[in-house]
Amino acid sequence: MFTYESITQYHADLLNGATTCVAAVQHFLHNIENNRHLNAYLHVFDQEALQRAATLDAQRAAGKPLGKLHGVVIAIKDVICYKDHPVSAASKILQNFTSLYNATAVERLLAEEAIIIGNTNCDEFAMGSTNENSAHGKVLNAQDETRVPGGSSGGSAVAVQAALCMVSLGSDTGGSVRQPADFCGIVGLKPTYGRISRYGLIAYASSFDQIGIFANNVPDVALTLEVMAGPDAFDSTVSPVEVPAYSTATNSLPASLKITYFKEALESPALDNEIRDNILALIDKLRADGHTVEPVDFEYLDYIVPTYYVLTTAEASSNLSRFDGVKYGYRTGNVDKNLALTDFYKSSRSDGFGWEVKRRIMLGTFVLSAGYYDAYFTKAQQVRQLLVEKTNLVFNNFDAIILPTAPSTAFKLGEKMDDPIAMYLADIFTVFSNLTGIPGISIPLFWHSNGMPYGLQIMTNRFRELYLLQLSQQWMRQYRFAG
Repeated sequence: MFTYESITQYHADLLNGATTCVAAVQHFLHNIENNRHLNAYLHVFDQEALQRAATLDAQRAAGKPLGKLHGVVIAIKDVICYKDHPVSAASKILQNFTSLYNATAVERLLAEEAIIIGNTNCDEFAMGSTNENSAHGKVLNAQDETRVPGGSSGGSAVAVQAALCMVSLGSDTGGSVRQPADFCGIVGLKPTYGRISRYGLIAYASSFDQIGIFANNVPDVALTLEVMAGPDAFDSTVSPVEVPAYSTATNSLPASLKITYFKEALESPALDNEIRDNILALIDKLRADGHTVEPVDFEYLDYIVPTYYVLTTAEASSNLSRFDGVKYGYRTGNVDKNLALTDFYKSSRSDGFGWEVKRRIMLGTFVLSAGYYDAYFTKAQQVRQLLVEKTNLVFNNFDAIILPTAPSTAFKLGEKMDDPIAMYLADIFTVFSNLTGIPGISIPLFWHSNGMPYGLQIMTNRFRELYLLQLSQQWMRQYRFAG
């Protein structure tokens, strides 16, 4: 028999003989098979997962101490490398490619005895907010299959939402963990930039990308972060800041916290009225419970999304130039001895990349071009610096920032596919933490009258994940689904 509430409970059941790792894997394989129509997984490593589970069961029976993630069944987004397994970034241009090495995050999960059950569908090269931009088809929201699960890590979010794994990994460049967590009613964490190594993460925008974590509860997120975080010789952007014991820390929070929110965000015409009203009601509860909650003026809100898309598309234009049809991946079939090299590149990339990826490459190439570099890219970098400075000032006076995670609940499939500008503007509340490098989490606190869940986004200063996780855990106990 197998049931799952948390990693702690699962490990207790393993130790008292109530369940086994094999039973856990069989349970999730059964769920995956029954929910294939959700299209959450691209590849399921069924036999390998069962074999690893049997090995772990035998080691535990022989008295070997449990690793921190002993037997924990984890799914990884199809942009994270797992040695000798397929990885394609959900793109035709990487079809049939097999990773030659493990991402550092994967290496650390395996070292603590996790079981990787498969890789999950996503927007191609992590570019999208709906998981409709995959070469392998769209992912469905398990709560309402007519709606999107969010993106780009939609497959990873649905894998947790629909009980197809215990924990999953995504990547967050501008909200791609927090927004699908919001749409699917689960917890989604984006750590501080540099907290988790990006080695083995297929790049979209290198100064923004960060591996993130999905789970049903905060303690599972904390334990997974603890395992993956920390310095890595393969990634010079990883911080040497000490990794706290996120999963065992017992520091109590102050009785009175100083919390802020951006007044302009809650006054945004893009924000759903019911979401606004419920967050304002939560602010009233926080004040009634003795916390100081004050708005701050954030005059740069309208510049956040343009700045984000100028910088990320510029980085994507550079990062994706390596996919040329020569070294690996898709190669055009239209090859003859008279085809010029540039035409060969053009044909391979035109066939291999989807429309959204091509759109962002073209935009990035434009803002990096000689005539427009200063007008767009340099100006966007200056705005990014202003955002960092403003954020530092905010955290001089406050412990945390709260915002909506998304302007609306999960919208209908296809609703925004013909309007990329509207799609991009949907990132207005999440891209801020990627531009400034601070950690952010979405916790599921609310249900909308339309029957869909949505969350609250909380952000703290850099490398204050411990505080962020403690705060999130307390608020989920205290305010989740409160009237």
